[in-house]
Amino acid sequence: MLNKTRRKPFVIIAVASASIVFAATAIAGKNEAGHKSQVITEEEISGLLFMREEEKLARDSYLVLFDSWGIPVFDNISESEQRHMDAMKALLDRYGLDDPVKDESVIGEYQNEDLLDLFDTLMAKGELSATDALEVGALIEETDIIDIHHEIELAEQEDIISTYESLLCGSRNHLRAFVGQLELNGVIYEPGFLSLDEYLEI
Repeated sequence: MLNKTRRKPFVIIAVASASIVFAATAIAGKNEAGHKSQVITEEEISGLLFMREEEKLARDSYLVLFDSWGIPVFDNISESEQRHMDAMKALLDRYGLDDPVKDESVIGEYQNEDLLDLFDTLMAKGELSATDALEVGALIEETDIIDIHHEIELAEQEDIISTYESLLCGSRNHLRAFVGQLELNGVIYEPGFLSLDEYLEI
């Protein structure tokens, strides 16, 4: 089981992964189309880099868990997470940032060490049973929701905010899907990271 005392959203424990090089690139760099990038804050840079890999962690997890258990919800949501990854990549390109994902086809590879450790922990739990696997899915979506809320509060650029809001809508739908699957199997899910009020509202 996951350590229930670990309540911090991924972004708070991993935001230091953004480097000064990335910051300089965003401020003075050019995007793939050759246009000068808009100036964005270091907080926005950190968030974009982190969320790109966090969305990959979600996609990778669901691909692995679908392979293990064959539950269609994992396959369906992994496709949605790929679209989330693509949306984050578009923002990285727009602002001239180097992509921390060097090869999308490689499962479980991350520049962020916290995400790397987390992936291993989640997969160890997800391999225990189909119920554990679905609970992993719900936990991932809970933390996504918390992290996206955090990034929206820090962001200033409208295109970044609107992309995060789209991801937030998706994560809420994914959480509902995993909780629904658990309920079909007679399991009442209890939130591990969200407050009970926010969870019930979703």
